Amino acid sequence: MTAGRRRTAILISGRGSNMEALLRATAAPGFPAEAVLVFSNRVDAGGLDIARAAGVEAASLSHRDYPSREAFDRAVDAVLVARGIDLVCLAGFMRVVSPWLCERWLGRMISIHPALLPAFKGLDTHARALDEGVKIHGASVHYVVPELDAGPIIAQAAVPVLDGDTPDALAARVLRQEHIIYPRALAMVASGRVRLEGARAVSRLDTSDSAALTVPDA
Repeated sequence: MTAGRRRTAILISGRGSNMEALLRATAAPGFPAEAVLVFSNRVDAGGLDIARAAGVEAASLSHRDYPSREAFDRAVDAVLVARGIDLVCLAGFMRVVSPWLCERWLGRMISIHPALLPAFKGLDTHARALDEGVKIHGASVHYVVPELDAGPIIAQAAVPVLDGDTPDALAARVLRQEHIIYPRALAMVASGRVRLEGARAVSRLDTSDSAALTVPDA
């Protein structure tokens, strides 16, 4: 481990394409965070093997073995604390995090959502965006708070909605941007250039951070 880098855990439930983007970024020299753990609530999650192949510890606990959401989250917290984790990234972690865990890691846990929050919270964001006829869609990285998809926004990327788009086509376009902005957002949090103050994410950005909001070509 490089001195001064923030020890980061990535929580997943499946294969974890955003996890892979984070692993690539954190492996780069000079990146302010180091991925030291990939954790899943599914023991058979494909992303666990990907993490091991990248030389990152992989661990899992089944939420089905616990009597309540908070009981499971307390077990997850114990795993994180035992490894000296500083920051947590939710990357396809298909669990609603309990208020207890949100408060425990407030300001140190971030997530990514496939929509331009506060629009289209929850599921089926791409189909809903098409149904509403929006012209711009995208993804948001935000701090995790007890209310679902309501945490202060750290970074966003926007993509155009094209004539004839399907949910799958739009999702693929958004996902490419997710893989760009999630590592950037993690770097900003890990380096202290963004921090949580009350209900807002406060930035200390210079011109090199202009890509925190990305509007790509179609």
